[in-house]
Amino acid sequence: MIKKTIILFLWVILVMLDSYADEKNEVLDDCGWSFIKPPVKEKAIQAILAKHGEDHKNRIRHGVDQCAAFWTKEEGNEEEFVQFCADNFISCPKKLEHFFTKFSGYFEILLGHYNKMNLELQKTLHLDLGPMDDIDRLFGGYDPSAHFTEDMFKTKIGFSLILNFPHFSLQEKTEKGEKWSRKEWAYARMGDVFSSRVPAQVLQEMSRIFVESDSYIADYNVYVGKLVDENFKTYFPENQKLITHWGLRDEIKGQYSKADGLAAQKMLYHVMNRIVGQEIPSEVINKNTHQWNPISNELFQEGKKVTFTPEPDTRYENMIKNFHAVRKVDPYYPNFPTAIRRHFELSMEISVDEVEKIFREFLSSPLVPEAGKLIEKRLGRKLQPFDIWYDGFKPRSSMSQEMLDKMVAQRYPDFTSFEKDIKAILLQLGFDEKMANHLSGKIVVEPSRGAGHAWGPEMRTEKAHLRTRVAQGGMDYKGFNVAMHELGHNCEQILTLYNVDYYMLRGVPNTAFTEAWAFVFQARDLDILGLQKNEGMEKHLRALDNFWATREIMAVSLVDILAWKWLYSHPRGTSQELKKAIIEASQQVWNEYFAPTFGSRDEKILAIYSHMIAYPLYLSAYPIGHLIEMQMEQQMEGKNLGKEMERICTYGKIIPQQWMKNAVGTPLTAQNILADVQEALHQVR
Repeated sequence: MIKKTIILFLWVILVMLDSYADEKNEVLDDCGWSFIKPPVKEKAIQAILAKHGEDHKNRIRHGVDQCAAFWTKEEGNEEEFVQFCADNFISCPKKLEHFFTKFSGYFEILLGHYNKMNLELQKTLHLDLGPMDDIDRLFGGYDPSAHFTEDMFKTKIGFSLILNFPHFSLQEKTEKGEKWSRKEWAYARMGDVFSSRVPAQVLQEMSRIFVESDSYIADYNVYVGKLVDENFKTYFPENQKLITHWGLRDEIKGQYSKADGLAAQKMLYHVMNRIVGQEIPSEVINKNTHQWNPISNELFQEGKKVTFTPEPDTRYENMIKNFHAVRKVDPYYPNFPTAIRRHFELSMEISVDEVEKIFREFLSSPLVPEAGKLIEKRLGRKLQPFDIWYDGFKPRSSMSQEMLDKMVAQRYPDFTSFEKDIKAILLQLGFDEKMANHLSGKIVVEPSRGAGHAWGPEMRTEKAHLRTRVAQGGMDYKGFNVAMHELGHNCEQILTLYNVDYYMLRGVPNTAFTEAWAFVFQARDLDILGLQKNEGMEKHLRALDNFWATREIMAVSLVDILAWKWLYSHPRGTSQELKKAIIEASQQVWNEYFAPTFGSRDEKILAIYSHMIAYPLYLSAYPIGHLIEMQMEQQMEGKNLGKEMERICTYGKIIPQQWMKNAVGTPLTAQNILADVQEALHQVR
């Protein structure tokens, strides 16, 4: 019976995958990408060789192959394809450099203004400017750049580019990149501009779906002042509301310094579990009309128990919609036919297998039980599941949350006061007067509707935008901590736009690297407030804090990856089935890497992160960013942070491992970090 069931199950899976493959092939046929056949390509190659000679044979073949991949009947017939290739290939180095310079300038104009339009169209969605309505959501979901790629190909500008600038694979960049000049790297990045030809309507729909998910999360607040236990006791200020997951998680961290913090942490832990399980009453999401006991999951109004409607798997329905949106893009990337591969191999330029290997090795470190015992000793109790966010290695853990909030509110009564203080902050961090003026003059601070984020410019006439939450009585410590994180992003965004030698090399290798700079700034928040640290143990405590925090976010990232693998294995899965799969993935990761130390099994708390809903597959940038941050901290020890950041940011968008070698002298690794953790455990113990 079991054998028959397995065979039936495999047959069903094969039918589903077969059906999926048929859908993909239909889309590919519609693209017309098979229009230019090999004999026609060869004819074009020979025509160019006759004109420019054998010295350019490799570039010619590469360029013609790239053009043929995207050329359709709409662009012209076979003879017109051959003629276009023969007329537009550039062999003269000076002409090619002139072509590159012109393209770079025009791309900065186009991409810069697209970025500015998106910023303005989504302002109401992202900023705390009052209620949103359907018009705001409609315009926020509109992507002005959706037609960019299609327009570039229709006008043949895109074909001119891909004919002359080869797109190199990650393997080719890894093998050849160390010997490339800066100009050759910039040429290679020019070749990355058009690696696909996704129709505008597909991109527009994907943008709309993503904005809807982002808006859902941005308005997902819990009024924790309405949370009660079995005795109707609450542990939070009456009007305090926290956004999930960021606010809930950070409040758990903040409660370690309070006498009754444990009870409050347990309450927030149950809130998280109710959200993950979609058992949370709809009546308490962004509303303060009811009292709610998240432990027993009972709802009260004016002290009387009332019935409620649980949130109807909306959380997972958003993920399903995101998946179907990106799945429509898959056929247009024949070499990277899943969002998983595109994210890691194209965007991050690190394979998902390599990322998982790094994560699982780090999570399996034999130092974990010792670190867990040390935390239990410091807490004076057994570990609880929410202690994955233990904050006691930070100096702030011994400080009153109320004291920190009061200090920050006095210093920053509104967001404009933080903006005015940015120059002073940068001077404290080690930037000289000229650079502090340059950076602070290009950052605008705004009140965030969500937890906070940074939005960088794409052209050198625009500013970076820093968004953080500011309460009525002034910025609190959480808002300041977020602001320091986003300030790190902003400084990186400005330096890697203004200080790089080629526009095509602007930015960093991937989002993990900008997260690393954000962590570097965030770690210095107490320095900026002028609070004394334990100087003798600071290095060791920071190593332990990073170790514990990195394990947590690595585990969350694994759950995210497993969720997306499930989606691709079950393309017709429902939101209810996805919820079950994600909870099981969370429990699996927990049982393997946390249960031996924490003592509890089948925890689902690792599935709480809002990034899974609003920012598909982004989570892995954080743990990689932590590893990069720790290596950069080792490199910058005893040096001026400002000068080192200026130096490192000039490398721009080259591949990750080469960036790391240039920046810190070694590739991305966790081994020397774990050595620091082992030494820290010895010293702190």
